[in-house]
Amino acid sequence: MRDPSLISQAAAAFGSQAVVVAIDAKRVGLPGEPGADKWEVFTAGGRNATGIDAVAWAEEAARRGAGEILLTSMDRDGTKAGFDLALTRAVARAVPIPVIASGGVGTLEHFAEGVIEGEADAVLAASVFHFGTFSIREVKEYMASQGIPVRLDF
Repeated sequence: MRDPSLISQAAAAFGSQAVVVAIDAKRVGLPGEPGADKWEVFTAGGRNATGIDAVAWAEEAARRGAGEILLTSMDRDGTKAGFDLALTRAVARAVPIPVIASGGVGTLEHFAEGVIEGEADAVLAASVFHFGTFSIREVKEYMASQGIPVRLDF
């Protein structure tokens, strides 16, 4: 964000497929109010506001050659309450590149919701694996049972 030209330079040097832009976003719109679905990019683990609209920044990153967006909802991260599906869907619909949803997984259903309702191309989770809540195999099998294509051969 400090130097957006870095995205273009990296894409030119290594190809877009090697450039993943991570976006940490927090909701700034108030639920039930006009403009409720507004998210701002934050840095430093969600501590520093940038004033940059998260969806607009994702669009800019894609225009500059990013091959994927790693989108973390700082509001949901660590809560086990599920992905911010509105945020994920807004970014996924705004960019022509894959979006990886992150932040908030607590149940098997959350994984599928991220793809089906959030329209993410992939999902990411940490604590449910670190603490042994689910195995990768369990998640893959559940997602497959929900009609989501996954590789089960390893």
